[in-house]
Amino acid sequence: MPDLWISTDACGLGPYRSDLLETYWKWEQDPFSMLGHGRRVPLSLEHRKDWLDRQLKDDGQIRFTVYDLASATPVPAGFAVLDLDHTRQTAEYALLVAPKSRGKGLGRHATRLTVDYGFHVSGLHAISLRVLTPHVTARAIYRACGFREAGRLRSAGVWLGARCDEEVMDMVPADFVGPSMVSRYINSSPIQA
Repeated sequence: MPDLWISTDACGLGPYRSDLLETYWKWEQDPFSMLGHGRRVPLSLEHRKDWLDRQLKDDGQIRFTVYDLASATPVPAGFAVLDLDHTRQTAEYALLVAPKSRGKGLGRHATRLTVDYGFHVSGLHAISLRVLTPHVTARAIYRACGFREAGRLRSAGVWLGARCDEEVMDMVPADFVGPSMVSRYINSSPIQA
């Protein structure tokens, strides 16, 4: 049973895991994942291993494995990242949902949980993200979670071989769509700070 740091009934976040290297790598090589993240070149497993080794030691990022909790045993279903800017107390958010886990609402749950953690545990002032404008599903998920459009980078991306805009979205704590699972956990703890 994996460690879960924060969860809802449907989705949980746990630590980024070196034993899931090949799983993460396969998810990242999925054509839709590459398209949605603006990547044009697949990575070798060896390159991904070197990258994972650096990521696991980097205190400038908060990385979670996303779990689908629909069955009795949590199933790895993606990962979420907060790339921290310690000076500004902000972070840039990124999410990848595994191909077999898409369409179940996990993107929305994982986004809410990650943002909740960022604001209520890490004390971030703002969280931003970038999304290609043709990626309608991702944009809808982010809006439903409280992100707002902060601007556009014209022709900054490529979608199916054509130039497209990249939307910059952000959220501050006042935009957070509750309830906070972090607050619920802390308030239900027998030992409160």
